[in-house]
This record gives sequence, C-alpha cells and structure tokens, in this order.
Amino acid sequence: MPQEPIPASSADLADVQEASPQPIDPATARRVARAGLLGTILEYYDVSLYGLLAVVLAPQFFPADNPAVSTITALAVFATAYLMRPIGGIVFGRFGDRYGRRTTLVATIMLMCLFSAMIGLLPTYAAIGIAAPILMVLCRLGQGFAAGGEAMGAATYVLESVPREKRGRYTAMIPMGGSLGYAVAALVVGAVTALVAGDALADWAWRIPFLLSLPLGLLCLWMRLRLEESVEFTELDSSDSAEKAPLWESLKSAPLSMLRVAAYTLSLTTVGHIVMVYVSVLLIQQLGYEKETVYWLTAVVIGIGAISAPLFGAWSDKVGRRPLMIAAPVATILLTVPLFLVLTTTTNLILAGLVFLALMVLCQAYSPGYTVFVESFPTRIRYTASAFGYNIGIMLSGFAPAMSAELVDSTGSLVSPAWLAVGAAVLGLVAALTLRERRSIS
Repeated sequence: MPQEPIPASSADLADVQEASPQPIDPATARRVARAGLLGTILEYYDVSLYGLLAVVLAPQFFPADNPAVSTITALAVFATAYLMRPIGGIVFGRFGDRYGRRTTLVATIMLMCLFSAMIGLLPTYAAIGIAAPILMVLCRLGQGFAAGGEAMGAATYVLESVPREKRGRYTAMIPMGGSLGYAVAALVVGAVTALVAGDALADWAWRIPFLLSLPLGLLCLWMRLRLEESVEFTELDSSDSAEKAPLWESLKSAPLSMLRVAAYTLSLTTVGHIVMVYVSVLLIQQLGYEKETVYWLTAVVIGIGAISAPLFGAWSDKVGRRPLMIAAPVATILLTVPLFLVLTTTTNLILAGLVFLALMVLCQAYSPGYTVFVESFPTRIRYTASAFGYNIGIMLSGFAPAMSAELVDSTGSLVSPAWLAVGAAVLGLVAALTLRERRSIS
C-alpha cells in the first residue's frame, strides 16, 4: 500500500510535500541523468587524483626525513580542499536557487577543471621551495570550492528533472558517478604508471592525469550546455518565487533536516574516503603491493562496485529510503572491522581484491541518502540547504585518510582505520533513525 505524505510542519520546511510537477519526458530525464553522471565523474576524477598520487606527491611537495610524516602531511593537504566545500555550497547554492541549476553546474565544472590543470603545472619543492606546497594548498582549496556546488547541485538537477517514481534510481547516478570518477582516476594513473619507466612518474608523469581534466571538462561542458533548466525550477522561476536569501531561510526553517544531512553525509563519506582513498595507500605503503598493481585493482574494484549504486537507488523507490539508509550504517558497523582484518592479513591479491570489492559495495549501500538529501527541502531552498548540510559532513570526513594514516602510525594496527569508519557509521545510524519518509512510495 502506498504511504501517505507527511503533512507539512511549521517547524521544519523539510517536511513540506510539494505538488507534483508537470509530466516529464523520459528521454529528457535520461539525458539529464547522463549529464549529471558525467559531471560527477569529472568532479571525483579531479578530486581523487591527489589522493591516489599522495605517495608520489608527498616527497615532491612535502619532503621529510620520515616517509610516514611526508605521507601524513600530503593526506592532510588532501583534506584542506574540504574546508572550502561548505563555502562553495553556500555560494553556488545561492546562485542555483536564485538563477537556476544548469548555469551553476556549468560554472562548477569550469572551475574544477581550471584548478586541476593548475596542479598539473605546479613546480615542485625542489624548484621553488616553500612556495610549492603553498600553491598546492591553494589549488586544493580552489578544487574544494568548486566541488562544493557540484554533487548536491547535480543531485538537485536530476531529481527535479526525472519522474517522481524513479527519483531514487536516477539520483543514485550521482554517487555512482563519484565512484566511477575515482575508478577512472585510478585507471589513468595506472596506465601512466605502466607506460613510463623508472622515476619518470615522480619526476614529471604525475602531471599527465591532472592535465587530462581539461578535455574531459570540455566534453562535460558541451553536454550541460545542451540541457534545459529543470522542470521544477522553471515553474518556480516563472511564478517569481525564487528565494532571495536561501541560506538564511534554510537555517531558519529546516535546521534539523540540514543537521541530519550533515550527519549522514559524515558517515557515508568517511567510509568512502577510507575505502577509496586510504585503502590504496595502505596496500602500497603498508602491505607492499606494487603501485601499478594497486592502481589497476582500484580501478576494477571501484568500477564494478559503482554499478550497485543505482540498484540500491531503484530498490529505495520500491521499499522506501529509510530502511536502506538504516541498513547501510548497520552493515558498516558489523562488517568493516572483519573485512579489514582479512584485507590486512592476506597475501593473496585476489582475496584482497574481493574484500576491497565488498567494502566498495558497502559504500554504495548509502546511495539512497543522496535522494533524501534533496527530497528533504522545498524547491526554493533545495540547492542551498542540501549542499550546505552535505558539505559540512564531507568537510569533516575529508580528514579521514590523514586520520587513518596517523592511527596506523601511532597504534601500529593496520585495522585501526576500520574503527574510524565504525564510529562515523554510528552517527549515520542515529541520523537515519530520526528520518521520516517525505514522499509517496509507489
């Protein structure tokens, strides 16, 4: 039986159940979903390159007598990009809520590509000294600012452009794109590593993956420029109801929903950062696998695992978002430590890959959360409210790889990062348990 929508509450605009928009053309919905997928692939490709190449970039930009200290410093700089994400969410969210989703998403892609290409052109510490790490930090901050408007902007655009009964499946293309972006980054880094000889990767070849973001960005830009504005925003704009101060209205009217978005995002992205960023560092630096092997393994595992995201999303269209949003952190709490125990004790690459894949599917189980993040708010503040809550959570989780490296270095336990994931999952579980469905399940 379909569930009745929850009535609107004056205390929290997140409980508003808006009227269904005009019928949506299926072909348009698929085109929008593909553009959102490609944009998110590019975002995570750009952001992930640094994490994948951390062990290569560490001595180039953050030299230290102790290689572990150099790596921890490099991973800490990885986290600096996340400090700018809430600011990016505010700026692009306001622009998107006032002037449209499509134009804003074009701007985020252009900026992301620009800062990624700049990283590919940076001189190293040996060439310009302390200026090199400073410039790297500035470029990472620029990437974080651009990324702050991308994921939730794309999720908002997709959700407002697809049939209501298929929102979960289509919106799950965004986390799928994030995972595929990391897989593409690993594939490119693996290919570059295989093609160059000796110290070439550390000397100059690490720049190639960053510079490739330019042609990828032009492809994404072409796709997005061919799209129309979302149906729901077009209707809102035509009625002259666009919110002039979306952040203030969000904080005033929907604070609890924003807090839940931040908490659940912290859970899902902590798990994601540990699995997709730190595990490759663990396999290379602590377990002694060859870089090239790990990059190829990472690309295959994450690529296969990413396919499960739309499956979880489609499942949520049938059974509801809340049951799956509860199940994901519960599974994380129960399975992460045992899986890490196997991963860190086996010497069999195939078994390590299967465990890695299990951890990746566990990450994708959080996918219905993306739909809820944007469903939780009315159209006029949707971009800002979801982006701000999401980016607060992801800002905090951005330190997970550095914290994982520090935990391993200080405790000597290769399993210690799993406990960090478990702790974040507990917070995500609390957020999911306080969540209410805000739609009809067909």
